[in-house]
Amino acid sequence: MAEGAAADEFFSRGWRLFAHDQAIARWVEAALPLARATLADPQFSRWWRCDGTWFAGVNALANNDHGAVPGGPPLAGAAIKFIRTRLAPSGLAWDRAQISACFPGYPRHGAEESEAAFRYRRDRDAAHVDGLARSAGRRRHVSEPHAFILGLPLTDCGASPLVVWEGSHVVMAEALRAALTSHAPADWSGCDVTEAYVAARERVFATCKRVAIKARPGEAYVVHRLALHGVSPWQEGIAAGADGRMIAYFRPPLSSVVDWLA
Repeated sequence: MAEGAAADEFFSRGWRLFAHDQAIARWVEAALPLARATLADPQFSRWWRCDGTWFAGVNALANNDHGAVPGGPPLAGAAIKFIRTRLAPSGLAWDRAQISACFPGYPRHGAEESEAAFRYRRDRDAAHVDGLARSAGRRRHVSEPHAFILGLPLTDCGASPLVVWEGSHVVMAEALRAALTSHAPADWSGCDVTEAYVAARERVFATCKRVAIKARPGEAYVVHRLALHGVSPWQEGIAAGADGRMIAYFRPPLSSVVDWLA
């Protein structure tokens, strides 16, 4: 697909899958041993969730700002070229990747989650927009604006894929801009957007198509920063190796909420 058509697809759907790429495959080969080690590392034990069926692993991978792990190659390939050309033309520094690993039975009800939150995870994939933090009273505001989500599968397992609601980024952008328009842009990060976000989320559930992104090591996908997304429950009958379903996610930060909503 030509680059222009790929960009049109991304901005229309809110995500794009890139075919197997040797540059990505080499990155995965170098990163997998370190990603695997994070699950057993005591310093990351706080990231186990859902009664041991999900390792959240936020910023757990020891990569540098080129995306490279020690002894491995920097991030490269068609997906990275697309990002640099279409999403970050002024340049970017890669954040430390999240290592998200799911295992058979996900999600089980963990002690860290209320019954209502568990039901939402089980029935609605814990659907959310990254960057919206909860404060006291479950109110939401923009706390961690980021440029996009890059997903790089580390294991070949079709269970518990990332799910995205196609076109949800458009719905969310309209709702959040409307909620913030009466405030000075410098104050946007502190504004309460709870009602706007919840209403937009319900509209997305009612009008947008839920799509499971099933990808294998060497493939890559990019998700729009405002897209509603989550993780599907582990499907019955799907086997997995000792590493489960493991994916590395990059979310390079943006400097402002204004850029996030641009």
